[in-house]
Amino acid sequence: MGNLFSAKNKEVFSAPISMNNPVTVQVLGICSALAVTSKLEPAIVMGLSVTIITAFSNVVISLIRKTIPNRIRIIVQLVVVAALVTIVSELLKAFAYDVSVQLSVYVGLIITNCILMGRLEAFAMANGPWESCLDGLGNGLGYAKILVMVAFIRELLGSGTLLGYNILNYDAVKEAGYVNNGLMLMPPMALIIVACIIWYQRAKHKELQEND
Repeated sequence: MGNLFSAKNKEVFSAPISMNNPVTVQVLGICSALAVTSKLEPAIVMGLSVTIITAFSNVVISLIRKTIPNRIRIIVQLVVVAALVTIVSELLKAFAYDVSVQLSVYVGLIITNCILMGRLEAFAMANGPWESCLDGLGNGLGYAKILVMVAFIRELLGSGTLLGYNILNYDAVKEAGYVNNGLMLMPPMALIIVACIIWYQRAKHKELQEND
């Protein structure tokens, strides 16, 4: 049991959530971060979906890694991810149809998400199932954290709501001079917010800054 929660495994899980975040440090998965963060609910669902798919695909590839011919490893990885994405997509349509409509094609595009393919190729192909599961969970949660942060800011300042509940659209708030900023709901603002998060993280942690 001690080996399961060793310092190395804790680092594998925690590093992608903070110091080696796939979005803000590795700059992966940016497209979906821009596309699904105008509201908080689809951002949460997208983050959880990627987390689940990354963790399970890592485990599956780790279990069969020694039997996969090197020439077709990418094809096998894509098949595993595609199967999991299809299952998640159908579950969303069955139990959260409105959210699945908001996410549109972006659930299907998880298949080509650089975070998933990168973790499968760089980690799951070389490590055991438990470590691969932790790596998948960590990277998925790191991705989800950024999506939630961006969506929180965009929905609150763009629509004055959070998860559809009214937060700022009250007469007293409007009389104080506040007006919802429609620009927040446009994709360029998501890029600007992500850039601000990247700037803050690299300003706070000097070791993340590139040396000339």
